[in-house]
Order: sequence, then structure tokens, then C-alpha cells
Amino acid sequence: MLIKGYDVGPLVAGESLLGRPGFWSNYLLAMCSDGGCAERPVPEWFGEDGADADALSEVLFDPERWPVFRVPADDRPGAVVIYRNLYGDYGTDYLLYLPGRSRVERIASWDGDFSGTGLTWRELIRITDSPSLAAEGVQDTAIRCLLLLPLLTDPDVPESASARLIAALAVVGAPQDTASITAEHLLAHLARRSRHNPTWASPLSGS
Repeated sequence: MLIKGYDVGPLVAGESLLGRPGFWSNYLLAMCSDGGCAERPVPEWFGEDGADADALSEVLFDPERWPVFRVPADDRPGAVVIYRNLYGDYGTDYLLYLPGRSRVERIASWDGDFSGTGLTWRELIRITDSPSLAAEGVQDTAIRCLLLLPLLTDPDVPESASARLIAALAVVGAPQDTASITAEHLLAHLARRSRHNPTWASPLSGS
């Protein structure tokens, strides 16, 4: 797999990992840790356990294989999530791209903390709900929503966001009795770090 700007990394399609036990706690659990609630987040919130998470982390953070998760969109920019497993510079990069074009734009990164422009809730949902069936990548809208969630930098998330997130978590195996609190923690963390200024140009503008 080739993505411009990532020539040094052995990129591999990662979509097959999405259904593996331990994926979602690896991907989202860190964001639950700053939700401001008394409960301690655990992998079981995602229907997984610590052994699942530990086993899959060995795969996700393998320096010899950098998993790539493609979220293609129809007639608009899609997103790519790359595990940047570079020795001494581990992190997760979030890119926007148009299928069939080589140009990509990195709009955010996670290196223990979030940096970048991010997306509003409306922009996130536009990509989520516009899968390109002709392109390779993730088509399921629930999984697309969760993959894009770390990009959310919107201080004015609508009330409907919680229900949307709970439904998506249920699709990937989160137990019914924990899905709501998991969604609460995720949105609380994202609200605390939100810094999207309405005067900023959208990363989707001009696409």
C-alpha cells in the first residue's frame, strides 16, 4: 500500500483488524480516561478484556507493519487513519483524501495528546454517512463513525450525538449496560479538548 508522505513506513490494510477482540479498547479507551467521571474505564466497556487489548496492541503497534484504515466517501473527501509505528515517534495520523488521487492532507495526529484541526460533528457525520461503495475501505456507518470520532473538535455537539454514539458502540460489541457511559466519557473528553473556531477554514473546504 502506498500513501504519499509515508514512504518510510510498511503500510498494510488494517480493516481486517476492526472485528478482532481488543481493537476498540486500544483505539478509544485512552479518550475515556479524561471524561471527568468517577468510574475507571476498562476494556470491558467495549465488550473486550485486558488480554484481548494486550494481544491486539502487539499487532497495532508493530514497527514492521503500520495498519491503515480507509474511510472512503462518495463525491467528497474521505479519511485515512494510519498507525505511525516509527521507532521513537509512535502516533496515529488522520488524513483526508479523494479516492483515485495521490494527494493527501494530514489534518490531525495523536501522540499521547491531540493536535490538528479536526472536524465539526456535522463534517464528521457527512463523511460517516457517505460511504463510497466503489472504493476499498470501511463501509459500515457505525464503524466509520467510531474511526472518525477522535477527530471531533466541536464545542457544540448536538444532543443527538450521544444516541448516535451509543448505537455505534453497540454495533461493535459494547454491552448494553455500558454503552451509554462509554459514550458519555468519550463525548466529555472530546468536549474538554474541543477548540474548533467557527472562523477557521474547514479542512473539507475547497475539496
